[in-house]
Amino acid sequence: MTTWPILSVTTFLPLVGALIVYLSRGDDEAAKRNSRWIALWTTLITFAVSVLLVMRFDPSNADFQFVEKANWLATGITYHMGVDGISLPLVILTTAIMPFCIIASWKAITNRVREYMMAFLILETLMIGTFSALDLVLFYLFFEGGLIPMFLIIGVWGGPRRVYASFKFFLYTLLGSVLMLLAIMALYWNGGTTDIPTLMHTAVPRSLQTWAWLAFFASFAVKMPMWPVHTWLPDAHVEAPTAGSVVLAAILLKMGGYGFLRFSLPMFPLASHDFAPLIFTMSAIAIIYTSLVALMQEDMKKLIAYSSVAHMGFVTMGIFAGTMQGVAGGVFQMISHGIVSGALFLCVGVVYDRMHTREIAAYGGLVNRMPLYALTFMIFTMANVGLPGTSGFVGEFMTLLGTFKVSVSTAFFATFGVILSACYALWLYRKVVFGALVKPSLASMKDLTLRECVTLFPLIALTILFGVYPKPVLDMSAASVQQLVNNYNTAVTAVKAAALLQ
Repeated sequence: MTTWPILSVTTFLPLVGALIVYLSRGDDEAAKRNSRWIALWTTLITFAVSVLLVMRFDPSNADFQFVEKANWLATGITYHMGVDGISLPLVILTTAIMPFCIIASWKAITNRVREYMMAFLILETLMIGTFSALDLVLFYLFFEGGLIPMFLIIGVWGGPRRVYASFKFFLYTLLGSVLMLLAIMALYWNGGTTDIPTLMHTAVPRSLQTWAWLAFFASFAVKMPMWPVHTWLPDAHVEAPTAGSVVLAAILLKMGGYGFLRFSLPMFPLASHDFAPLIFTMSAIAIIYTSLVALMQEDMKKLIAYSSVAHMGFVTMGIFAGTMQGVAGGVFQMISHGIVSGALFLCVGVVYDRMHTREIAAYGGLVNRMPLYALTFMIFTMANVGLPGTSGFVGEFMTLLGTFKVSVSTAFFATFGVILSACYALWLYRKVVFGALVKPSLASMKDLTLRECVTLFPLIALTILFGVYPKPVLDMSAASVQQLVNNYNTAVTAVKAAALLQ
C-alpha cells in the first residue's frame, strides 16, 4: 500500500520545476542553459515517479487506485485524485512525451527561454491533473487551465500568424467549455456532489442526461477536435513551435476522448446510446473529409494536423460503439496516435530547423543526404497509415472491429479512411524524401544529430513494440473498460426492457 501521495507528487512536480526555473538567476546565456537543464531534469524525474505508478498499479482492479482525498471548499467540493486503467495510460503518455518536447526545443527556442520552459512545465501539471482529477470542479480547473500556457506557447513563440491562431484556439475551446460548466452545476444540483465516482452511480433523469450530454459534448468535441469544429487545429499546429505541436497532438487532443470515456458514457449512458448515430456520422465524415483535405495541403504540418482529425474520428467511433473492442481500441488508438503524431511533428521540426520552411514543394530527394532521417520518417509514416506491425494498425483495427458489431455502414465508410490515409501519407513521403536532389539548398542538409536521435529513436521503439505486442496497454485498461462497457450496456438494456413492458 502506498503511504505517500504518489499521484499528487507526479502531478505537481513540474510545477515545482517551473518555480525553480523562475528563481534561477545568472547572466542571459547561463539563465537559458539553466532553464533548459532544470526543465529536462524535472520532466525526467516526473516520468520516473510516474513509472512507479505503473509498477504498483493492479490491472485486475477496475476501481480507482492511488486515491487521495482532502477537504477543499466548504460546499463539499474536495481535492480528490485517483487513476484507473483508462486514465493511467494517458498520464504515462503525458510524462513520457514531455522530456522529448524539452529536448526538441533545446536549440530551436532562443528568446524568452525561461518563460518557455515554465509554460511547458505548468502545462504538464495541468494535463496530468486533468487525467487524475476525481472531482468535477477540480477536473474543470485543470482542463481549462491547460488553455492558458498553450495559448502563450502558440502566441509568443509561434509563427507569423501566431496571434490569430492562438486566439482562435482559445475562443473555440473556451466557448465549448462554458457549456460544460453549466452541465457541472446541473449535475451538482441533481446529485448533491461533484465527486466523479459518486456521480457515476447516481441516477440522472433522462431529460437532464440529454442536455448534460450535449453540454459536455460541446466541450470535448472541440478539444478532440471533431468535424465540423476542427478548423482551429490546423492553424494552431502550423503556427505553434515544434514542441507545442507535439504536445497539442500527443496529449491535449486526448482530453476530449478521455472526457467521453469518463463522463459521457458512464454518467449519461442513455443519451450516449441515443446520440451514437450522430457520433458515427460525424466520425465517418471526419475520417473521409479531412483525409481528402489532407491530400490537398502544401504545408507538412497542416497535412499531419488534418490526419490527426481523421485518426481521432476512429477514437470517437470506437468509444460510442459501446463494445469491448471499440472502447479498448479507442483507448489504444489515443496512446498510439500520441506517440506517432508527436513523432511526425518532431520529424517536420528536424527539416524545418535546417531549411526554415514547411512547404512540401521546397523539399525532395532527402534520402540522398539524410538516409537515417528517411528511415525514421518512413517508420512513422507507415504507423500513421496503420501498417500491420506498427501501433497504428492495432488501434484502427480494434475500433473498426468494435464498430462493425454495432453499425456496419459506419465501419464500411471508416475503412475508406485507411485507404485515403495511405494516399496522403505516401504522397507526402514521396515528395519530401524521394526524387532527385535538384535543389541546391538541400545539398548541404545534415542527417540526424545525436540530440534528434535521442528524441526519435525511443518513439520508434515504442511504435514497433506496441505494434507487435500491444498487451501492456490493453491489459492495463482491460478491467476498467470491461466495467465501463458492462455498466453502459446494463443501463441501455434496462431502458429497452422497460419500454417493452409499457
